[in-house]
Formats: sequence, structure tokens, C-alpha cells
Amino acid sequence: MSIDRSHIVGVLLAGGRSSRMFTPANGPSASGDKGLLDLGGKPMLQHVIDRLAPQVGQLVINANRDTGRFAAFGLPVIADTIDGYPGPLAGVLAAMRWVETNAPEARFIVTVSTDAPFLATDLVARLLAGEGEEPGSIAFAASGGEAHPVIALWPVTLADKLETSLSNGERKVIGWMLRHGAVPVEFPFVRIGDTCVDPFFNANTPEELAEARRFLAGES
Repeated sequence: MSIDRSHIVGVLLAGGRSSRMFTPANGPSASGDKGLLDLGGKPMLQHVIDRLAPQVGQLVINANRDTGRFAAFGLPVIADTIDGYPGPLAGVLAAMRWVETNAPEARFIVTVSTDAPFLATDLVARLLAGEGEEPGSIAFAASGGEAHPVIALWPVTLADKLETSLSNGERKVIGWMLRHGAVPVEFPFVRIGDTCVDPFFNANTPEELAEARRFLAGES
């Protein structure tokens, strides 16, 4: 499917509370954002930005609480429009509403998590091809037999339906996707250093972050 990248807005989903990374075991005041943790000399979020930015027309960050912590990245930061940390679907909706006002030429948003530093550099092209097989569907990533519904291409025209569902208590990403047309798109593993790695490997815990650092260092 041929779509100009200016018609696609990349959305970095940082609206959660990173509870698995910052646990009581890290200390009584442990808290923060996974994406701001160091990975190979730069924030993990910067790795995601570097891989996604060439594939889209512009990027935005979906985040809650003090948005000033992302100021160094120079990107628009948009908060959930629904209170209470209802999950990734709220970030998807917030991004769609932002696009309607600020990038009305955009037809799609592509969402990614900020703890996936090895993101496929052909992510958008592959998701667009998947959507093209079933126009109007949501194309989402899969790899190694596992679905990654947060890594997905969403038609902006679904905003009203999504808002209604969230207002009615919907929280499950994959469930909502499947009810509104979803296509899985399989991705191969990528080589990082000396290791073949799932492109959607996510550093969601301290142990996984340490593993990502080993990958970058060329250790198996």
C-alpha cells in the first residue's frame, strides 16, 4: 500500500506507570519512566525515536503526570483524555484526537511502546501492507508466535468508536482490535550485536533492561 509518510503520525506510548520496572525492591521511592533509563549511552526512548522517526511524518509522546520530563526530546507530549490510567487504548484515543486537530492530513497513527529499543526499521511499511490486505483494519505486529497489539497501525477514523468503548469501560487492547477488524503482521528477528533478537523485545523489568544492554554490548 502506497501512503506518503506525512499521512502517518508515530505515537510513543509512555502513559503507564512502569510498575514492573520500578518495584519496591528497587527502593521505597523507586519510580520513573522506563524510556528515560540509559541503554548504551542514551535513553531507551531515544533508541525507539531513532528507529521510528524516519518512517513517519511526525512523532508525538503520549504521557501523563509531569510532561516536562520529556522536554529534551523536543516532541509534542499529549496526555490521556480519560483519567485513571486506563491503559494503552486511552493513549491511542488521545493521539487520534490530537491528530484530528493538529495533523488533519494524517490517515493513520502507528503506536509503539517506549521499552522496545530494537523496533523494526521497516515497521510502518509492513503494517501498511497488512492493512492494505483488509482496508480499514488495524494492522498489528507479531513475532515468534506472539502478538504485540500495542505495536500497531490504526486508522484515525476509528476515534469515535474507540471513545465510546472506553467510556463503557473497555480496556483490553487485543479484544477491541479484533472486534473492529485486525490483521496480524509477522516480523522476523533482527541481529543486534552477536544475537538474533525479537524486534519487539521489551525491557519491561530491570532484568530485561540488563539483557538489552548485553545485546548492545555484543554479548550473548
